[in-house]
Amino acid sequence: MRLYDYLDSGNGYKVRLLLTQLGIPFELIEVDILKGESRTKTFLDKNLNGRIPVLEIEDGVFLPESDAILFYLAEGTPFLPADRLERARVLQWMFFEQYSHEPNVATVRFWMRHTEIDAQKRIVLEQKRILGYAALEVMERHLSTRKFFVGERYTIADIALYAYTHVAGEGGFDLARFGAVNAWLERVRSQPEHIAITQA
Repeated sequence: MRLYDYLDSGNGYKVRLLLTQLGIPFELIEVDILKGESRTKTFLDKNLNGRIPVLEIEDGVFLPESDAILFYLAEGTPFLPADRLERARVLQWMFFEQYSHEPNVATVRFWMRHTEIDAQKRIVLEQKRILGYAALEVMERHLSTRKFFVGERYTIADIALYAYTHVAGEGGFDLARFGAVNAWLERVRSQPEHIAITQA
């Protein structure tokens, strides 16, 4: 397998983490999104949306979208429950991650790390930060009575939400008040074959 990725990306990190924890060998092909490398014709032939990550499953077969890749890789493994309702719960939290969490927590982090923050962007940034905190509050309430997001075990729902939560501080989010979230972050970090976000 080949993974087209940008090492600072939490979305790419999700896939690298799961591939590593599953023991699946892969070739990492770095795509510098800051230099527009995901907008070239060559890359757009792999993903019309022009975003990383993209997993090349076999020659000429490309799967984009980080959570779709997680779902594909986790099929038939302990990372995706066999129970129908639990599988739906995993998807529930992955949809939450992409709709409520990632657009706010991840976007703020990216802007803070890679862009100039002018007055107009600062207004939007603060609005996104409010929504990001709201997503973290949802996670805190859910985790206050649970060890993991679904079925009391580590699944791809945890991987999806861990990716940007553990680096939320880089976007100016203060995680100190989220005790349950911090305890969960430690549990995820303690999983076998865990790797850091920029580790290939």
